[in-house]
Amino acid sequence: MSPTPLILITNDDGIASPGLAAAVIAVYDLADVLVVAPKHQQTGASRNFLHHPGSRHDETLTVNDTEVPAVAFEASPAQVTRAGIMLLAPRPPDLVIAGINYGENVGTGVTISGTVGAAIEAASFGIPTLAMSLETEIEHHLSHDDAVDFSTASAVTQRLAQHMLNAPLPAGIDILNVNVPQEATSHTPWRVTSASRQRYFQARVEHNPDKNHPDFVGYERHVDLETLDPNSDIKALIDGVVSISPLSIDLTAHRRHPDLAAWLRL
Repeated sequence: MSPTPLILITNDDGIASPGLAAAVIAVYDLADVLVVAPKHQQTGASRNFLHHPGSRHDETLTVNDTEVPAVAFEASPAQVTRAGIMLLAPRPPDLVIAGINYGENVGTGVTISGTVGAAIEAASFGIPTLAMSLETEIEHHLSHDDAVDFSTASAVTQRLAQHMLNAPLPAGIDILNVNVPQEATSHTPWRVTSASRQRYFQARVEHNPDKNHPDFVGYERHVDLETLDPNSDIKALIDGVVSISPLSIDLTAHRRHPDLAAWLRL
């Protein structure tokens, strides 16, 4: 008899994020769960590895009135994921979930995302990975605001995780980068997409003459509708549908895999 599946859950928003708890809720009944996350906010960390990571902290998450053990490290999402796989997992995880992130990870910004960075790290171990993000207002991106409703994103996470445990991803796909619209419901359709070549989040940079360096003073959404690929992740969010982009850790230029829609039965 095969052992119970093991799912490692991580994020970049930190161990206290309600989005992390929502991911745990999504899959707690599907598998054994190992929760390993950064101690503090690590948004924008990509696949960064800190030269001097900090301490381990044993934590407890309360999920549906159940106390779930968790581990936090003062480290980047990718480092935390590697530690979870190599040091803490009792056996190789069958699936890794990164998220659920405060804010969408679309367009060229996927290479900046700590959520996707954690997913890439997991995929480098040959583990199928789900990167989950929820479209939110920018003022919530660095928060743990309970006003953000993760229930629909949690339900999408559950459905995809169950499917990934039951059926291997099509060849050449290592990560599903999933972005759920802010107003999505249980009836919102899904669409297989490609990562847009647009920046989407445009940084605001100002020169600081006193310190003679650039100040990064935030960012805003910007979409060029005239050049936007109709099959892109950004267009899916604009259309109000769930975007599922297949990603590969092979950075050689390939078109997205045509079999994913069939695998998802869309």
